Amino acid sequence: MHFTVYCLDHDGMVERRLANYEAHKAYLATTPVKMVMSGPLLASDQQTMIGSFFLYEADDIADVTRFNESDPFNAAGIWKTVDIRPFLKRVDNR
Repeated sequence: MHFTVYCLDHDGMVERRLANYEAHKAYLATTPVKMVMSGPLLASDQQTMIGSFFLYEADDIADVTRFNESDPFNAAGIWKTVDIRPFLKRVDNR
């Protein structure tokens, strides 16, 4: 099963996000679930990072939730909201 993780930052988090980026990236490399894709969400200026998006493949949403809760971005208080949902992938044009 696939799961989307949609995280929106608190306002003004770009500097804190950049300060925690290396720890975040290293943490993502340890994922016990399969990372299909990930990247920052951008403001309408298409440059300012305002959140994070992840697409995971896992057996259980609890595994994704546990992994996300321990992310350095979460620990640093960057994310204001985190929404984790099952996703039914119908098309994959990669």
